[in-house]
Amino acid sequence: MSVLLERIRADLTSDKYYKQNYSNDGQRFLAWYLRNCYARTPIQARDDITDGTNDKEIDAVIVDEEKRQIIIVQGKFFVGSVDHQPLQEVLSAWFQIQNISTLQENANDKLQVKLETVAAALAEDYEVVFELVTTGVLTNAAKDDLETFQSTVSDFEHPEVSLTVIDSDVIQTRWAEASGRELPKLNHEIVLEQGNYLAVDIANFKTVLATLPLKVCLGFPGIIDGKLFRPNVRQSLGLTNKINKGMKQTLNGDIPEYFFFYHNGITALCEQISFEEATRKLTLRGLGVVNGCQSLTTVLACSERVKAHPETRVLVRFYEIPQRDLADKISIYTNSQSAVKPRDLRSNDKRILALKKAYENGYPTGYFITKRGEERPADGDETQSIDVSQLAKYLMAWHCQRPNISHNENQLFDKHFEVLFRSSYLPADIAGLNFWGRAINERWNADDLQLNETLLAYSWSRFHLLYAVQLFFSVASRIDKVPVPSATAQYPDPNALINLGVSCYNSAFDAGVSEYSERSKIFSPQNWLKSKDSLFKLKAAVQMHMSFIRTMPHGEALANALVIPSSRFVDRWVAD
Repeated sequence: MSVLLERIRADLTSDKYYKQNYSNDGQRFLAWYLRNCYARTPIQARDDITDGTNDKEIDAVIVDEEKRQIIIVQGKFFVGSVDHQPLQEVLSAWFQIQNISTLQENANDKLQVKLETVAAALAEDYEVVFELVTTGVLTNAAKDDLETFQSTVSDFEHPEVSLTVIDSDVIQTRWAEASGRELPKLNHEIVLEQGNYLAVDIANFKTVLATLPLKVCLGFPGIIDGKLFRPNVRQSLGLTNKINKGMKQTLNGDIPEYFFFYHNGITALCEQISFEEATRKLTLRGLGVVNGCQSLTTVLACSERVKAHPETRVLVRFYEIPQRDLADKISIYTNSQSAVKPRDLRSNDKRILALKKAYENGYPTGYFITKRGEERPADGDETQSIDVSQLAKYLMAWHCQRPNISHNENQLFDKHFEVLFRSSYLPADIAGLNFWGRAINERWNADDLQLNETLLAYSWSRFHLLYAVQLFFSVASRIDKVPVPSATAQYPDPNALINLGVSCYNSAFDAGVSEYSERSKIFSPQNWLKSKDSLFKLKAAVQMHMSFIRTMPHGEALANALVIPSSRFVDRWVAD
């Protein structure tokens, strides 16, 4: 930990961002953690942190719309033992957010805003993830409190709540993984039981299948600090996660030996495997588990029960896979059964395949990506390639005029799939959407948009800019319909139009803030972006800006450049 702690302190001292934006080392440490382990931008990290007077034991909040998670962070930046107090603070925060209206009364301004967002997310059954992030080490008493916390939250009516302790070892692991550095290699030895293993070569790779007692699995290195679960590090979701709760119930039930039949098994990759048949000693070098994090952390939480039932087993697959690219694919494929999303289920739908075929016929150098993890061919033109997920978000923002829904990929491929995906949709219009989407993304990623800093904290708010682009053509043409994208892609100065969209977006946001202030209501930017009010105010801002442009010298010519024939407009697709 000393190396990591020295690095954190060096970063907090040398990077002016931390000194200029945060008043104490506790807040600076939180910002460092969010930026380095969650890849939050400087603006996002500043927006996330609520620490300060009247923070109600809530130091930072992230509401992740894509993962449908509420992440609540409590940070403790010091060296030494961590007693029960920080965990009690987390428990206190959990009890308090069950009555958000009361909590808001005395919370600080930043937390009041975040709580508005949290309330909306709780209403939509987002998972709640508590993290205690500390550079210290939990005492035995604190570990007991952790177990009590897990038992307490399991009684709450909300479906999924968990607490993860992010201690010094876990911070080191997450930091290394997030920055792409190699973690220390783990080595381990196991003596297999006669008749409970199979050692074979499959596709020229050494493979050992073994039914191991769970008490043997407890001896795997790196379970507690997460190092065992690289390269796809994912910490435990806690014992209240639906699947983990089921595993715990099996282990604590009348016949824990049935765990073997209910479980799909664990997949472990090694850089090198050696097996001595005579002694049955299995030596594993460069060990990592790519499928089994939740299982092993749950088994660890039930360790005393596991030790009391030594015949409780699990199937473990050990593969010698030194090639990183193959190891990455195994990690993806072996986890697919627990991460299937509506987008995956739709990837082979006849409408998606028809769109793919038509687009690639129309744009032979382009590529239409339909599956997660699929990559564009090396000879494919990046500028003419598009992912079906991005296309869905563009279609929602443009044709449905609902950018406030574009972030919700699950809804796009489930509730709204029939509306969005039409096999007759023209390849030229897909290319038009791709053109505008790429233009906005390039400006966003280059960080040269003069957008309100609060709006920049939500990357998915860029779909409002795409919505604004199509509005300009409608308003200029005085037609209350939606322009087909292919009719707009030849606009001579796309960056100027995006800049105009930014001005309108800022005006709409300011109008939203003012309206809430006049009503003495708490304004949550994230909730506002998900509401129709953001659309109404953005449309009004575009209409006002276009009226103003026409009064300027040469303004009429600028407006006329946005006019397209009425035949190039279509009705809005309804997705309300």
